[in-house]
Amino acid sequence: MKVKVYNQNKEELKEIELPKEIFEVEVNSDLIHQVVLGQQSNRRQGTAQAKMRGEVSGGGKKPWRQKGTGRARHGSTRSPLWKGGGITFGPRSDRNYKKTIPTKMRRKALIMVLSAKAKESMVIVVDKLDFNKPETKQMKKVLNTLFLKDGSGILVLSKMDKNLILSIRNIPKTMSIQAKDLNVLDLLNYKYVVVSEAGIKKIKDVFAK
Repeated sequence: MKVKVYNQNKEELKEIELPKEIFEVEVNSDLIHQVVLGQQSNRRQGTAQAKMRGEVSGGGKKPWRQKGTGRARHGSTRSPLWKGGGITFGPRSDRNYKKTIPTKMRRKALIMVLSAKAKESMVIVVDKLDFNKPETKQMKKVLNTLFLKDGSGILVLSKMDKNLILSIRNIPKTMSIQAKDLNVLDLLNYKYVVVSEAGIKKIKDVFAK
């Protein structure tokens, strides 16, 4: 698949051929769905904690005598039937949401998402993105030219670049990520993928095994 390469002003420079093993793979939506669910589960903090009847305060005394009042019998105000009592089947922080996703599945799903985005012309290839210092205003101008007017986007870096990361972090609907850390969930959360030629080479080196 051939794509155009742009500069920061979205001026066409040339055409390149995208690696077939990364950007021309048949998509299996069921596999992608499995990996997405696994990633979402692994990102859950699991900190929600509801108190059971043994953890709420009060309830030391029987509310009223067992017989003769005409009311239903109760032994404690800690019962889930009472306001302020324990919660039945509430969330507990000791629950483990972690799921194991095989490496081959993760890689295959990632390549499928990249292929789908390339097919829908949502992969924008630039010759380079280079900032001598953090410049959010200039970065926003560049991203507006490339894609930001049409939707959100993820910037794929070939290597750690502190200036680019600091320039993009406060811009809404965007994020930056190193090519080696690419994952299905982040790709699907954004419409466009902006990547340099060096970034494409890095993606191929890491995931086309």
